[in-house]
Amino acid sequence: MNERYDPYSDSYYESGYEDQTGRQDRRGYRDPRVPADRGGSGPHFYDPNARGGGRDVLPDIDDDDEYDDEPSKWRRRTAMVAIGGGAAALIGGGAYAVTQFFGKGGGHGADPVAAEPPIDNTVPAYVDQNQSLMNGEAGLGVRKNTPTTGSSFGTPADAAKNAQVKANTVLPKKDPVRHLASRLTFGPNAKVISDINKQGINGWIDKQMKPETIPLTRGEQKADAELVTYGMSYDQLKAQRDDLDKKGIHADDQNVRYTIAKQIFSDRQLFEMMVDFFNDYLHVAAFHDNNELTRASFDRDVIRKYALGNYVDMFVAANKHPSLLIYLDQQQSTKDQINENLARENLELYTVGAFNGYTETDVRQAAMLQTGRSVRDNQYVYRPEQHYVGPVKIMGFSHPNGDAAGGEAVQEAYFRYIALHPNTARYMAQNLATRFVSDTPPKTLVDAMAKTYVDKKSNIPAVLMTMLSRTEFWESVGQKVRRPGEYLAATYRALDIGADAPATFTSSNTNMSPMVQGLGDIMRKLEEFGHAPMELPTPNGYADVYVAWTSAGTMVNQWNDAYTAITGGRRQFTWTKPEAIIANPPATAGAYLDALTKKLINVTLDNDRKTAILHIVNPTMTASTPVDATFNGGIAAVVRAIFATPHHHLR
Repeated sequence: MNERYDPYSDSYYESGYEDQTGRQDRRGYRDPRVPADRGGSGPHFYDPNARGGGRDVLPDIDDDDEYDDEPSKWRRRTAMVAIGGGAAALIGGGAYAVTQFFGKGGGHGADPVAAEPPIDNTVPAYVDQNQSLMNGEAGLGVRKNTPTTGSSFGTPADAAKNAQVKANTVLPKKDPVRHLASRLTFGPNAKVISDINKQGINGWIDKQMKPETIPLTRGEQKADAELVTYGMSYDQLKAQRDDLDKKGIHADDQNVRYTIAKQIFSDRQLFEMMVDFFNDYLHVAAFHDNNELTRASFDRDVIRKYALGNYVDMFVAANKHPSLLIYLDQQQSTKDQINENLARENLELYTVGAFNGYTETDVRQAAMLQTGRSVRDNQYVYRPEQHYVGPVKIMGFSHPNGDAAGGEAVQEAYFRYIALHPNTARYMAQNLATRFVSDTPPKTLVDAMAKTYVDKKSNIPAVLMTMLSRTEFWESVGQKVRRPGEYLAATYRALDIGADAPATFTSSNTNMSPMVQGLGDIMRKLEEFGHAPMELPTPNGYADVYVAWTSAGTMVNQWNDAYTAITGGRRQFTWTKPEAIIANPPATAGAYLDALTKKLINVTLDNDRKTAILHIVNPTMTASTPVDATFNGGIAAVVRAIFATPHHHLR
């Protein structure tokens, strides 16, 4: 784009609040200085018999509670650090650094960020951000802990069987079911683990690759029915816009809520992971001027349609969609006044990657070729009178481009050429391996995936199968950290939060169902985290490496939001009281804690972390201490502490 800005410094707008109907500011990110109405943000205290009634041993970890003495606060914070082992997620040489936040030197309420690696500032803003972020010491540390080579096998199950995990990690090294479920879903729950065990690794993957064969869940059915604008055509949205506006219902806003619902409630988890991946890779901001009525269609007709198809088809469809064309100002590009935005991002972000074989001349030639591609009344049109006529040559693609009437066909031929280019294959493989394997993926794996991309004409399932059938994937245990949105979804899924509202729920908002309101609460929380789906205003999409998300304040906010979910604070959804998570729980503290960790995060913790969690309840509690179903009043604190462990932060 001609004018770019840093979303971390100057991308916020002054009008960042929700009105009474839950409408988001149309222009993008909320101003973090203006608190959104958190609605069902939940109580700080927990009574097992009634919400908000009694006092829990672990209120919001940041709170200066008038009833807390300083030693109790210090014990609580120290315990939370011990649970995380001094870092909430250790993946080799790099970690979420939280010790300075809780340490005496940081000061209560400070929000230091982990020491960031040096970034190569000689490259432009949109050179591959993941690789740029991992160029420093943190990246070196992760590389030392990542497999450097691997072998290919006939099936994923064979690769899993032959993998040898040598990485330093707190996660179990010989649990391929947990590893698969953690990497290919937004968070494993009991059903996912059960399905993999029943169907086998190969069977489960095969099923996930065919999402249309997986029935819609209750949550998905409700999302389809209650997020009323998502399935509407542009003409329908245009005709009903005024009425919808009066009700505080907006199509771009509902698109974000729809995505959140799918991530949490869908059983088509690999598909939703790929939708999320491509919404970062081929990114169009959720909220952008003049895109309110078209952005959901881009999600539906481009991203979701081809998420498990051929990327070349997705790329061609994207370049014919008004949402992308408007976002990157293509409608302003004519043969007499050329705008390079779309042509540049097509090369820099959506295909070959920045500085990966093209020149400024290639960008200019591509922009000239793409003239005539435009938008009228929010619909794609080709305007031959505005198309540049003359020879073009772009990264090996050449064409006489001799007449305006045939310009559209030449454009599509170029799009297909560049989407199938070997450099695009490697860039796609690098990004997929970064998403699913490691922040510093092994070259052997990237090479193999890139070869499949070329051989199979950009078929994404084939590329994924290559990845899953190699030992590098199975040996990468503990090498990915959940980003904030992934952490929230994993927490909700672990708790089996339900999409229906409790019978006791009441609301004065008659224009939105309880579920839609609840999704709005979650959306606002994700905006606080800086990771609401599709909401990054710049076209590079969210970073996919842990060093981009190492804010201690965000981590504590995540723990507190987990507490909200644990105690039923998202009151628009059904929830299981924490003392009922384990039916007929063991009568001693250690065995009860083991049952909880096995169910919620699929591990058994080491003795030091067990002790730290028990001491949050009572500094004298041991594994043999008798407890009741409420963990002697500390059950909500115990469950939140489980979600604060590196085992839950790691994918």
